[in-house]
Amino acid sequence: MSTLAALLPALPALGWAVHARWLHARLTTARRDPLTGLWTRDAFTRRARRLLRDPRAVVVLADVDHFKQINDTHGHAVGDVLLATVAARLAHGTTPGGVVGRLGGDEFAAVVIDRDGTMADRLHTLARVLARPLDNDPDVHTTVSLGWVRAADHPGEDLSALLRRADEAMYVAKRSGRSGPRRARLGRLLGSVAGRRPGRRGAA
Repeated sequence: MSTLAALLPALPALGWAVHARWLHARLTTARRDPLTGLWTRDAFTRRARRLLRDPRAVVVLADVDHFKQINDTHGHAVGDVLLATVAARLAHGTTPGGVVGRLGGDEFAAVVIDRDGTMADRLHTLARVLARPLDNDPDVHTTVSLGWVRAADHPGEDLSALLRRADEAMYVAKRSGRSGPRRARLGRLLGSVAGRRPGRRGAA
């Protein structure tokens, strides 16, 4: 029996294996934001919910300050580079074990496991890293407003509610004009404040 004849029965299975790998690659690509390489909103949500089973989980929301001004001054191509740089720095600053996603525009979210109780210090360091100029263009730089919340402070709340708390804290940080993360307050959730942010997308 020739080698080709011996391989013929295995060809259908091989074809399915190749197709499965191709399909998996396509699905993975579809779950990644094409500009930053971070998880898209839906893919982030699925992974974040799993991490929230850990009581040490922390939810972080990040929003690039003055992003519209960067676009208007330096052009959209530079704005895209800034977003990609922020994304890479966020991903590095929330590892190992964290998940980061781009929610849209210049807004990002992360869920991180605070294994050693140092999240506040880590986020202050991250804020300074995020404020550094672009590596190849020192004239392009801005701050990134960070809001964060410990899941353990609000037992029973799901990802959506925790993101709203982080959003409220982030908005306070943005309005205060001071660089540095802001922790979500305890007590009643005030509700989404997005509607009270005129020109919020990059205008602050």
